[in-house]
Amino acid sequence: MLHQTTLASVVKASGQGLHTGEMVNLALHPAPAYTGYVFRRVDLNNFEIQAAPQYVARVSYATTLMKQGVMIATVEHLLSALRGSHIDNCIIEIDSLEVPILDGSAEPFIELIEQAGIVELEAPRQFLRILKHTAVEYGNRRMSISPAHQFSLSCLIEFPHPMIGQQRRRVEIVDGEFAREIAAARTFGFLDEFEALRDSGLIRGGSLANAVVLTPEGGVLNPEGLRFADEFVRHKILDIIGDLALFGMPLLGHVVAERTGHGVHTALVSRVLHDDSAWEITDSLSLSQAVHP
Repeated sequence: MLHQTTLASVVKASGQGLHTGEMVNLALHPAPAYTGYVFRRVDLNNFEIQAAPQYVARVSYATTLMKQGVMIATVEHLLSALRGSHIDNCIIEIDSLEVPILDGSAEPFIELIEQAGIVELEAPRQFLRILKHTAVEYGNRRMSISPAHQFSLSCLIEFPHPMIGQQRRRVEIVDGEFAREIAAARTFGFLDEFEALRDSGLIRGGSLANAVVLTPEGGVLNPEGLRFADEFVRHKILDIIGDLALFGMPLLGHVVAERTGHGVHTALVSRVLHDDSAWEITDSLSLSQAVHP
């Protein structure tokens, strides 16, 4: 696609916040070229926060943005759906501090985007092209990005649970791959971890309706089981794509992630952007001319 995109119409959804448990209303609006993704707190005089790395505040169990003390929490699933659908510009209106968790995946957001429709704008699509290998590493948690002609992502997760163990997957997010293979994968956690988080005042909106819960005995509590045999690594890919959306434009580069979390993802974004020699901005017109001189 040579031009930037946005939604064709306004779409709305409501649901609980995963951590706050509060009901929240969400509306996705069309936006002009070069807007990117902007959250607008309609309950706070339309205060706006750009989905950008300088506003990342917390990354423990979700990615949270904060500007001048105003927060937007758990943004990664929605951002993943927007980037996975190749939406470049969107204004996201929300009347609370947390994006609704819905079913714990990006599929409900994909359905909203499909309901809204997608339109091309006149401006050429911009890309952030990676120029050199850049990596972050914290013990056995590693993530890197290297130059490539298109975006691709290789992911490894490892958990000492018989339903997970080691899982690997590679994606390119073309030809509807995100909606078909990644979007439906739900967030997951372990039963003892869920109980501890709830005791500490988090995941007040968490339930079997929006998360896969693994038991110490080696199974899952969810009566319907898994949506994919490797749903866990697919959801990690979903999270990574959402956090990489903080770059503000689609990437041209190959990402390798091993045993990562939101903190590692956002650290890589910051590491790349703080090194002017690691990237450049190009547009679809330049890329087209390079392929067809």
